[in-house]
Amino acid sequence: MPWYHSLIKCTVGALALTSTCFAMAAELEKEELKFGFIKLTDMAPLAIAYEKGYFEDEGLYVSLEAQANWKVLLDRVIDGELDGAHMLAGQPLGATIGFGTQAHIITAFSMDLNGNGITVSNSVWEDMKPHIPKQADGRPVHPIKADALKLVVNKYKAEGKPFKMGMVFPVSTHNYELRYWLASGGIHPGYYAPLKGDTSGQIDADALLSVTPPPQMPATLEAGTIDGYCVGEPWNQQAVFKGIGVPVITDYEIWKNNPEKVFGVSNEWAEKYPNTHIAVVKAMIRAAKWLDENNNANRPEAVKILAKSAYVGADYDVIANSMTGTFEYEKGDKRDVPDFNVFFRHNATFPYYSDAIWYLTQMRRWGQIPEHKPDSWYMEIAKKVYRPDIYRKAAEQLIAEGKVSASEFPNFAIESGFKPPQSEFIDGITYDGKKPNEYISKFSIGLKPKDTLK
Repeated sequence: MPWYHSLIKCTVGALALTSTCFAMAAELEKEELKFGFIKLTDMAPLAIAYEKGYFEDEGLYVSLEAQANWKVLLDRVIDGELDGAHMLAGQPLGATIGFGTQAHIITAFSMDLNGNGITVSNSVWEDMKPHIPKQADGRPVHPIKADALKLVVNKYKAEGKPFKMGMVFPVSTHNYELRYWLASGGIHPGYYAPLKGDTSGQIDADALLSVTPPPQMPATLEAGTIDGYCVGEPWNQQAVFKGIGVPVITDYEIWKNNPEKVFGVSNEWAEKYPNTHIAVVKAMIRAAKWLDENNNANRPEAVKILAKSAYVGADYDVIANSMTGTFEYEKGDKRDVPDFNVFFRHNATFPYYSDAIWYLTQMRRWGQIPEHKPDSWYMEIAKKVYRPDIYRKAAEQLIAEGKVSASEFPNFAIESGFKPPQSEFIDGITYDGKKPNEYISKFSIGLKPKDTLK
């Protein structure tokens, strides 16, 4: 029987909307909240929940505050200066297992799918182009594989020059997507070796990856400090508008409908303010729904909001380039990518255990988890960090209140917490979240399940 079956009676008619239905929304423990974010378009659910009054509908008085970088943001959530924040999906997992900062962080809400791209400098692009298949109209065939970049990396190596790329944080989706793409083309992105005190991530690397905050990516590329980067929007499109680089691939093409950001809070905060937490998730579910409804009809209005200096602060046209269902690669080569940014459809808001486990497999693959872990460990950490039980309570209340319909929520997902095995990766390798070690063993580049760097 579907989990929401007992709630249907709450939405049948006015007589059925009894106090039992409304009693589900319990008294808030804390009403004034401060949330952090980084200036990226995928912070949109926070901005929309604020601007559209969804937080206020829940009795919450929220202030939103841009943060300097992902480390500062995480530290402020841990210290209690922020009640919660727009986070990289790997941050709650990395903190909870103790890679970098040690703290138990949880998430009950996934903020979006897709939204990232990989950009290279103009000179690197010119070297890649001769090795990329062309369409009849002369434009490159997409997706562009890293095989074309491997020839450029080999050229740099022969000339004794390092090939450098930027990503936003060691446990970011961007780091793992960039590594995944590079490795699929035979380019080794390097290992981490925390047991040896080496957290550079550059051991045995063909391409040297390092951290650059998202808004600084275009300027760092223009200065020649890096040869390319992986980042969220609008900073790939900014490179196109400035004429300093070319986005070669989106993360949608690397892993179709991959999870991107989450809303994270400390476990201590969640235990202290459980009803407040549910209310926050309710408001953000409504915001995500608004962002995607009517075939993205609200996106132009969302772009106007995000263009404000208090949020992303980039030009309307730069943000609109990807938020309204298109993506520009080489200057003038604009293509339809309707799912480049997804906030609600495809069950985007649900915190899947299988998503958590995918990130953990990549942490293990590249040495951030230095030693072998059994499959049971991956499941244990996923359940400790990803909290579909809290999401479910928020969904139940929204259904009871008639603000969303039961059919809009993934029954199978909420019952199991796992997506079916996924094969839509650029290398064609199938991922089954219930078999993490089997998955790790499939890659030609990366640590095998029982490998340890010594």
